[in-house]
Amino acid sequence: MKHKILPLSNAPVPLLEDRILREHFASQLRARQEYFSRRRDWLLGGKDILEFADWQDYFALQRRADGKWIFREWLPGATGALLVGEFSGWQDSPEYALHPIGDDIWEGIFPGAALYHGQQYRLKVFWPGGGGWRIPSSAVRTVRQSGPMAETVFNAQVWAPEAYRWQHPRPSADKAPLIYEAHVGMAQQQEKIGTFQEFAEKVLPRVAETGYNTLQLMAIAQHPYYASFGYQVANFFAVCDLYGTPEDFKALVDRAHGMGLRVIMDLVHSHSVRNALEGLGELSGCRHPFFHAGARGEHPAWGTYCFDYGQRMTCRFLLSNCRYWLEEYHLDGFRFDGVTSMLYRDHGLGHVFSSYDDYFSDNVDLDAWVYLGLANELIHRCQADASSIAEEVSGMPGLGVSLEEGGCGFDYRMAMGVTDYWFILLDRPDETWSMATLWHELCNRRQEERTLSYVECHDQSLVGGQTFLFRCLGERIYDSMHADCYHPATDRGIALHKMARLATLASAGHGYLTFMGNEFGHPEWIDFPRQGNNWSMQHARRRWDLCDDPALKYHFLLAFEKAMLELINETPDFFNYRPQLLRCDETHQILIFERAGLVFLFNFNPTESFPSYAFSLLPGSYSLLFNSDEKRFGGWERILPEQRFFTRSVLLNGGLENQISVYLPAHTAIVLQKEQNPDGRP
Repeated sequence: MKHKILPLSNAPVPLLEDRILREHFASQLRARQEYFSRRRDWLLGGKDILEFADWQDYFALQRRADGKWIFREWLPGATGALLVGEFSGWQDSPEYALHPIGDDIWEGIFPGAALYHGQQYRLKVFWPGGGGWRIPSSAVRTVRQSGPMAETVFNAQVWAPEAYRWQHPRPSADKAPLIYEAHVGMAQQQEKIGTFQEFAEKVLPRVAETGYNTLQLMAIAQHPYYASFGYQVANFFAVCDLYGTPEDFKALVDRAHGMGLRVIMDLVHSHSVRNALEGLGELSGCRHPFFHAGARGEHPAWGTYCFDYGQRMTCRFLLSNCRYWLEEYHLDGFRFDGVTSMLYRDHGLGHVFSSYDDYFSDNVDLDAWVYLGLANELIHRCQADASSIAEEVSGMPGLGVSLEEGGCGFDYRMAMGVTDYWFILLDRPDETWSMATLWHELCNRRQEERTLSYVECHDQSLVGGQTFLFRCLGERIYDSMHADCYHPATDRGIALHKMARLATLASAGHGYLTFMGNEFGHPEWIDFPRQGNNWSMQHARRRWDLCDDPALKYHFLLAFEKAMLELINETPDFFNYRPQLLRCDETHQILIFERAGLVFLFNFNPTESFPSYAFSLLPGSYSLLFNSDEKRFGGWERILPEQRFFTRSVLLNGGLENQISVYLPAHTAIVLQKEQNPDGRP
């Protein structure tokens, strides 16, 4: 699907449907569109965007049709370069020298017998006053020479195996994304780093059986420091060697597709590791033109280098990276990490975004906006139904609006305020929770943009944080999660875990996400092996035994997750309907809304149950589909199963209304469905 780029001088801007934007920022929006058009033309230089995104085709070490090997690298300021590796006895050899061919590009052509699949090598670069070992920017396979410590050193590896034979087509994108966020390395129960093969065999079936349809994989691109959670990438075209080979990753994706799971990956284009030996930062001896010069090129919080999106070669490199993962590994899209850091010169650090003025100030990096728009154009040219997701906290308008309509082209953006509010509520007494504020936060999104909601992702689980259930239970999580153990604090935490997840999913804009293990309330936190914990793996794994044990309440929470997702999956076009508020009862702390023919009732009151709670509803009969108090979900089974409810006419406020009465126990959610008449009408 080709994205049409409108003539911008008189192009309609649907963003102007927003009253504030229309009245105060119309000229800035048009100026932004015009800047995008000009920069796009300059960056592409008349080329088609797929033709422009050719880094891997042009630079990577590969066999030509005549059997010879060819390799190129962009090395501004270099005075010499050559490949050194097992093929040369790790000695400088003139037969592996590169030669300048113009535009700061160095090239080497070698006989077919000069290199073999699997041989390790490095790029040796010389510059005025020195030289050093480097890893090629286009390396598709790098391997570490020691354990997963901070000082690990890498070699590139000649990688030319037999072509992988794909067995399964990509699943279609006709369903709203129900995303399972996962990390391959920490997905195993043992205190070790897991592999692609183990994940495919042990974890993929869990994801599919639970009811998720999309797998989001973190930390796939090669990163020197395992404890960085994959967010300090060194080699952008290489998979992390700790998990296996590129072919192992392809097999994982292929198997996921065979289970009906789409696979997207975390894409870290906001910054890069500053390591000189493994990374891009000093390819030719000084800060590489991929990155901003001076202080602007250094992220003050992350200690990494920041890309200069105004450079043609930077955009060529990053756009090619998007194309490579989609085409080489048959991925179905990306979650772009750190978009706020990309969009603002101050990276959004310490900034409270309280006004629309923040979105149009000089602090905005328009070159980053252009790059993100081009990335979305390219992604959907490569694969029309690919999914692109923005992780962005400032609320920048237009991120999830199409390029044609003046936006940045993302398919979805994360509704990051929802999870923040759930954790804010946990700091307040239950009896003070406002239903009106909760409803506002659950539905606080721009209608022109598609959003994904979640109670918690990996961020809440990191060391120093707590999962939702752990936050509710505290130390009780260690001694009162047995099925036969009862304690008020545990009962409360179990109930709120279920209610929060159902309320978030049922009210979500266009999709839902959870992090691996949170579906059953995984205890404690995530802490990767590092010097500060004596390189322990204890908190960098998943305790699957907890949810597999029917004698533990974790088992009940997993059963709830499966039933909750089944309810949504069996409701046609659920996310094509907007949630409609039916009752917001602040006095009794009850929230009721309808969506796609389902009626969701939540009693957040911590102590009071209502034996006959009445509220207005469309006339007819309703069946009880689901309730969080079922015994199989760790509840008290206070609600009789398979009940039917009938509306009755009641005189209210001088008129007749159709009302229904239900039993609503404290800290319980129930779901009703309107029954159809024999002729199929509701």
